[in-house]
Amino acid sequence: MPFSPFLASRYLKPKRTFVSIITVISILGVALGVWLLAVVIAVFTGYGERIKDSILGFEPHLVVGAGGIIDNWPEPYEILKEVEGVTSLSPFVTGQVIMEVTNERGTFRKAPMIRGILPPEGDELERMRGKLAQRQDPEFPTDLEKTVPRGDFDVNGFYSAVVGDGLAEAHGIEVGDTILLYSTADVTRLLDSLDRAEDSDSETKRKEGLNEIREMTAPQEVTVTGIFDSGHWDFDSNIVFVHLETAQVLYNFDLDQCHGIGVRTVDGFRANEFQKTFHELLPEKYQAVTWSEMNKLIFDAVAAERQAMYLILFMIMIVGGFTIMNTMITVTFQKRSEIGLLKALGAREGQIAWVFLFQGVLVGVVGVVVGLLMAEFTLHFRNHMAGWIGSTFGVDIFSEAIYKVDGGLPAKKTPEDFAIISIGAFLACTFASLIPAMIAAKMQPAKALRSE
Repeated sequence: MPFSPFLASRYLKPKRTFVSIITVISILGVALGVWLLAVVIAVFTGYGERIKDSILGFEPHLVVGAGGIIDNWPEPYEILKEVEGVTSLSPFVTGQVIMEVTNERGTFRKAPMIRGILPPEGDELERMRGKLAQRQDPEFPTDLEKTVPRGDFDVNGFYSAVVGDGLAEAHGIEVGDTILLYSTADVTRLLDSLDRAEDSDSETKRKEGLNEIREMTAPQEVTVTGIFDSGHWDFDSNIVFVHLETAQVLYNFDLDQCHGIGVRTVDGFRANEFQKTFHELLPEKYQAVTWSEMNKLIFDAVAAERQAMYLILFMIMIVGGFTIMNTMITVTFQKRSEIGLLKALGAREGQIAWVFLFQGVLVGVVGVVVGLLMAEFTLHFRNHMAGWIGSTFGVDIFSEAIYKVDGGLPAKKTPEDFAIISIGAFLACTFASLIPAMIAAKMQPAKALRSE
């Protein structure tokens, strides 16, 4: 073994001394920094990926609109279905409604969003069926792994609906239940009719106005045919799928009118390419918006928090670097007689500097390896740990209602992140040992030996 690494390893060999204790502390400081940074970045990466998966797996990749209402949706529909790479198209009507549910729990009213679509077919239908919530298979009541879907993704009838599992659980909705949908689009017309009824001089006109109000406020009665679970809390708690014509009736649309056309493609990550193609083919009044643009605020927030965590937690590594510097300086002054003897025997300044530089390198390598092993263990058992912390201290580590995704604490380990963390920690340790190495290299042999 070369002179410098050999001597550095001997200096770091565990002994029952103060230097050994602070060396262990230095290694732990680096390991904790690597551990925290690796775990937090993996969780943020996993969170962003889970949001992408829930959006790409459930929402259209692009939405074609006309700044409000498309008056003749078959026109752009026929153009878009000829584009190579487009796998499904669905005109939609979306907006808020008043939903009324009556069951054994009582009567509830909520204002979810409806989404009227054409009934999906083929691969699109299978994809949507894959998003159905699961329940325990009644034929295997003791086997928790045996599950069956809660209904079917069936909006073929004008009086059928598919609701999110968050909405269903909150109000006790089951497959086969009947819900009432009231349109909010009638509010202005309702107020105008009330004013006319109040201002009318004759009883006949007043009765005609009241009858008009009754017809206007008649609810749309639909039966729940399925309950879906998209993995995104906002979707599952706020969306009701109905047939396109049902939504058109609720919003007083003609059959050729809709709010937009949802487009799914062979690859959601190529949505920008399809966006350019659509703008070239469609008339100027139509605009295409990608899924990333529609959810830009969410992804920007996750990216900003991820970068902030990088900077904040990297400070722990810098603290670990200062600990290493303190250790190396202490070792330098404790070994000054040995340094003086080595220089008197002919050791060059570079060789002396490399002894202490290798100490910092070894501390960095050991700290990085220990930190990565701790991170691997933590990420593997993250949901068990989160559950234990929640039950013990009453702290919800990852609230589905706040973070808008379910499925437990997310995490995704990427080689790029682990490489950046490892190299960053290693460089911090190496640079921290430079000053002690330079001090040792510049030490005068005569002064060092005289101190003894």
